[in-house]
Amino acid sequence: MSSIKDFKYKFYKLDAFGKIIAITTVVFILDLVLSSLLRLNFIKYFVLPSGFMDFIVQPWSLITYGFIHSGIWHLLFNMLFLYYLSRIASNLFRTKMILNVYFLGIIVGGLFYLAVANVLPPSFLEVENGILVGASAGISALLVFVALYMPNSEIRLFNVFNVKWKYIALFFIGFDVIRIFMGINQGGYIAHLGGYILGYFYATKLKEGKDIGVGFERAMDSVTGWFKPKSNLKTVYRKKIKEEFAGKTKQEFNTFNNQKKIDLILDKISKSGYESLTSEEKEFLFKAGKN
Repeated sequence: MSSIKDFKYKFYKLDAFGKIIAITTVVFILDLVLSSLLRLNFIKYFVLPSGFMDFIVQPWSLITYGFIHSGIWHLLFNMLFLYYLSRIASNLFRTKMILNVYFLGIIVGGLFYLAVANVLPPSFLEVENGILVGASAGISALLVFVALYMPNSEIRLFNVFNVKWKYIALFFIGFDVIRIFMGINQGGYIAHLGGYILGYFYATKLKEGKDIGVGFERAMDSVTGWFKPKSNLKTVYRKKIKEEFAGKTKQEFNTFNNQKKIDLILDKISKSGYESLTSEEKEFLFKAGKN
């Protein structure tokens, strides 16, 4: 019993992406145990089917397929990539915004897969009568987002040399396009392309000062709110006078200023690297990433 409590405690101590990695790993182990020992294929209700009518029956699969993986190497590769990308992105941006990029990448990747399977001629790509699993579309979105918004950010490979994320993104995009035309796992790589496009569009719009994931974020907040326990405490409402600055509320004004500061610091990182930041700038980014 104490081990279950320890597990719960450790789980709640994880950040958002740590929880995603933990849940994805538990789903993989559970599927492995149930399918191997009990011959139960419960996972079929959560994969994304290629048939449009099959998808209509289980629409939740447009998100749940991202938590399912076909093998241990598929799982390890995706979760390792997700760990590193989420760490660098969450240190510079709001965690909820990075979650927007990730889950929108999964959704758009799934829609690309469905479109190819149901709109294009069957002879174009071999994705009929198949299923889509894996977090790769969301990871692809994060990869392009990081590479475009922070082109000179780096990862240290094998503890030997540094590689810029923009070169890693270019490599995987080119590799995926080649594999599509070679006829290898075409459905999966079509989903990757959907993720790449979402990541590119999200980063481009954010540079213009527009967060395209705000609507999705509000929708997800509403959904998660359904499952939160309701408090028995009574709330007394008191009308608050709005403080306005340049036609904006104080909160909107502060958010706008903070985002401008983040953009200036990211521009400095892009030109001179992370180490060129002052201790105050590093602390500001760290606090901004926690909000």
